[in-house]
Amino acid sequence: MFAFLEGDLVYKSPSLVYISVHGVGYELSITLQTYAKMQHLDKCRLYTHLQIKEDAWALFGFYDEEERSTFRQLLNINGVGAVTARIILSSLTTDELVAAIAGDDVKTLEKVKGIGSKTAQRIILELKGKLSNLKNSSSPTIVKHNTTQEDALIALVNLGINKGVAEAALKKIKDAATLTVEQLIKQALRAL
Repeated sequence: MFAFLEGDLVYKSPSLVYISVHGVGYELSITLQTYAKMQHLDKCRLYTHLQIKEDAWALFGFYDEEERSTFRQLLNINGVGAVTARIILSSLTTDELVAAIAGDDVKTLEKVKGIGSKTAQRIILELKGKLSNLKNSSSPTIVKHNTTQEDALIALVNLGINKGVAEAALKKIKDAATLTVEQLIKQALRAL
């Protein structure tokens, strides 16, 4: 729902910030890694994740896209909720987490509060190979002055289609330069 919030930091603590965006104050739960990077700033951009439950909405903020993507990967693991994912990312940097997973280092993960042996093993099993490509695959590409084909490619990737597959489908389209973005997307979907 919210990709990021950019504004004045009204209140900062190691676990919570209030950010004022054009007069609206947002409360965001943050990790210690995010706090360390923004504690001396008066203004910043925080990438967000909105969690909606029956009894509450919670907004989480991250200093960079890489940390937010790691958080979201952790949420996909059975037994790891938002609180646990935030504790993991407060205890370990993204690089330390990737190294622990790549090295099957259960002991490092068990040192995180609330993570037992079974959960550590599940994290390693489910995220092995997924986090190593995090910077390349999870960050959205922001292109200025998009061409129609670039707009169509971005839309296809956001629909969940692999970038390489989407590019190949777009290359198959004849007279692509004369088509609108919507027409390109429709024809690319047919070409898949």
